[in-house]
Amino acid sequence: MRLALALGLCGILAACIARAPFETLPERPVLPPEGATYMGSQTRLLDTDLANFLVEMRGARDERDAGAYARCVAAQYALIRGYGFARHIRTIVSEEGGVWRGDAVYTVSPALPPGARTLDAEIEVARCREDGIPTI
Repeated sequence: MRLALALGLCGILAACIARAPFETLPERPVLPPEGATYMGSQTRLLDTDLANFLVEMRGARDERDAGAYARCVAAQYALIRGYGFARHIRTIVSEEGGVWRGDAVYTVSPALPPGARTLDAEIEVARCREDGIPTI
């Protein structure tokens, strides 16, 4: 019984680790993938300064493209809330049937938060627009 429980927990932990490639701020790809289709985003407020961003796209080259999409949505959300900064907490990316899904959590704040995983929302949104990545 204990062995079965331990093996089950190991399987759950392994699945979580395999699905969480971004413990640091996701890298911005040089350019978005040619022919990518951005299928939309959802924002879920988790707390007054904490939000979850769900994005879907087709044509991603790898998890970085879905992570960049979530990053753009998070930066725009910070601006919509009247904040200038966002701080990356985590991003989980998965792919199934050619659809890439990003599940990211960011904090938003009016002042630069501590840490290395921060975004200046205005600069990030401007970059996203230049690159053709949607921000909503």
